[in-house]
Amino acid sequence: MTEVSTQPFRRLRYFHGQMLTARDFQREQEYHREKLKLRMRCLLGYGVVCGLHVEPASDSKEAHGSARVHLTSGLGVDCDGNELLVHGSCEIDLREAVADDERTGGHTTVWIGIEYAERPVEPTRTVFNSSCADTSDCEHGYIEESYVVRVTTRTPPADERCETCCSPCEHKVLWLARIDDVDWNHPVHDGQIHMEVRRPFSLHETTTITGVNWIHGHTYTVDEAKRLLGTRHESGGLVVRFSGDIRVDSLDPGVVDVQVIEGGAGRNAGTWFMGMELKEPAGGEFTRQFRIRQKTGETLQGGDLLRITVRTPFLLDRCCRPVDGTHVGGKVPFLRRGRDADDWPDPYETTETEATETEATGTETPAAGCVLPPSGIGPWTSGTGGGAGVFESWFFIAEDDR
Repeated sequence: MTEVSTQPFRRLRYFHGQMLTARDFQREQEYHREKLKLRMRCLLGYGVVCGLHVEPASDSKEAHGSARVHLTSGLGVDCDGNELLVHGSCEIDLREAVADDERTGGHTTVWIGIEYAERPVEPTRTVFNSSCADTSDCEHGYIEESYVVRVTTRTPPADERCETCCSPCEHKVLWLARIDDVDWNHPVHDGQIHMEVRRPFSLHETTTITGVNWIHGHTYTVDEAKRLLGTRHESGGLVVRFSGDIRVDSLDPGVVDVQVIEGGAGRNAGTWFMGMELKEPAGGEFTRQFRIRQKTGETLQGGDLLRITVRTPFLLDRCCRPVDGTHVGGKVPFLRRGRDADDWPDPYETTETEATETEATGTETPAAGCVLPPSGIGPWTSGTGGGAGVFESWFFIAEDDR
């Protein structure tokens, strides 16, 4: 059981004739602030609420210049419950913002985030000095709640707490983006900025499906489908990638199945389930992807539809919460096989040209309609933010070879 780390709250009790000092009023403010922060992080959560986009600087199209980005206005909440309000966009010089000992030569990867900060403002002359107190003739009358930008080349530690309310928060920075292949002396471009690393505002960050190695709704030839399913090739099979670790012991028989609905000319109502076996992972406690392969020799015919179902409510993550698997709009990205037969890179690790190609599995149709999810931060994943939901996808078998 998790123990509450918050200290007991002590509220000022007023009474007639009471002597109050600045310390009493400060503690009164602190009482209400800590109450608000507690409710924020325990009942609502933390993360990016809106905005706070990291974009290339205005001169990013030029061939030369320093590595700079723009941070847009927006609102976030850190893991302590502090509100992080950015009023207007600001420009950040990555070379100047990073620590001296991290400013290495060559191309590197940097992370950019914001951290809650306070600063005294509005100097005010005091009207009374106490000989018993350490006071000056001039004091700041207000504290401005602000933020500082943090830039680092060191991979930020992940928040692996399953319960973020009662356990202490160790990492105060709210990370907003990862920027790859940074050259301090050259502008930053759109393709280098990856904002999917940010945490959306939520009580719990759900595990989602981030990629599959088939194209949803696509039409494959019989031979292409056999290669995809691993009918004749041991290295083949359907691959599903997750945003975080899932428990291997939750990959029970029946969680994933492939249903074939027979098509072709004339009436067709036949349906059967293809025999599949789990090839990856072969062991361990956690995994971020699995691969299933056809283990029987059933024959596919032109006009057939193959429906893949992953019952994600039965797949549990590190915190024993179900995977948020609803396949919203059929938008989960396609995983293109890497150079290594066992390598399935994340969608954002490929170029735009590579992302629209397949190797021996057909040609992907360019994205249309809602290219990005409602947050404006891509790529798409499964899930609606509420957890659970069944992942469904399908593809067709061509009537004749293309």
